[in-house]
Amino acid sequence: MNKLQLTTCFSFLFLALLVTDNAFSQNPDQSKKSFITKKKIGQVQEQDVFEYTLQNKTGMQVQLITYGAAITNVITPDKDGKMSSVVLGFDSLSQYAGSDNSLMGSTVGRVANRISNKKFTIDGQEYTLSSDIHGGINGFDKRVWKAKEISKKNELFVEMTYLSKDGEEGFPGNLLVTVTFSLKNNDLVIDYKATTDKATPLVLTNHTYFNLSGGKSTKALNTELTVFADQYLEYGDGSLVTGKILNVKQTPFDFTTPKTIGKDIEKVQQYTNGYDVTFALRNQTGKLALAAKAFEPLSGRALEVYTTEPGVVFYSGNWLSEKVKGRNGVPYTKNGAFCLETQHYPNSINTPNFPNTVLRPKETFTSQTIYRFLVRNH
Repeated sequence: MNKLQLTTCFSFLFLALLVTDNAFSQNPDQSKKSFITKKKIGQVQEQDVFEYTLQNKTGMQVQLITYGAAITNVITPDKDGKMSSVVLGFDSLSQYAGSDNSLMGSTVGRVANRISNKKFTIDGQEYTLSSDIHGGINGFDKRVWKAKEISKKNELFVEMTYLSKDGEEGFPGNLLVTVTFSLKNNDLVIDYKATTDKATPLVLTNHTYFNLSGGKSTKALNTELTVFADQYLEYGDGSLVTGKILNVKQTPFDFTTPKTIGKDIEKVQQYTNGYDVTFALRNQTGKLALAAKAFEPLSGRALEVYTTEPGVVFYSGNWLSEKVKGRNGVPYTKNGAFCLETQHYPNSINTPNFPNTVLRPKETFTSQTIYRFLVRNH
């Protein structure tokens, strides 16, 4: 290589590093731009997997991948204006596609959470599933979705679609699912839509893990949580709901006023090693309403969750383990993050008194959840 070639090589290398660094830089010019970028990050199941980055004019960023229609990164400012990620994630596609991915940021379906005994009956026909939890052995979180980007004035969208074929994981019907992720101001909006050609149960959610400290704490136990629910679903062995709906008052599940996640967590250790509970939200109208709020004093970040769904599962990261390395090689820790999974109730297909989860031909399922990111000084 001659001197000119060497100089050119180093110039291109420097430019590449500069572009990469600027992807998350906080310089004033960059933060004023809103954009969507797309890049191929590898293959799973011999299918190309793409990563999308959405940035708004304030510099907030959301990253998504088409494997599992997953949210992999959400970067927001803290009370001092410092930008950092508020969700757990991995460094590589192979980790997302691995057996220890903890459903990290994934879209979960065809039926999120549990179905008792892996069986259900619709219109006199009994169906047996590959697993009793999260849509089967190879649920939506383990599928490669198709995606397209949409840009409108001040709004950024990535629309992901997946056709779940009749018989997949034991479920009936060809189910076409569309999940649209959009960044509007500081709102991450998730819109779900589905149609089917046979009656099928359907419960969709997103399994993002939040740690609002942005790296200042490896635990989320000091995060203050409020849930707009006066009732929760009783559960038994294996966290399977019993069908009873109980009052939260005078229980560790009372988050009707702000309370740190860690305050009463020891009181539920004997059951599920921490919180893994479905709340029956006050709003049962199917219209968008505030479901939960979280506040992290260290960073000043606040999160508001709005949904059209009747329930939200609060999971306190009980099974996160140091054996699994997260972003930048940092090990996970038990209770290092929390999930607020908006959804219909678990095992509804086998529990007649729960809200209906059966989607039928000629019907269209729609649902919306909004994660709103704010900053408070106190």
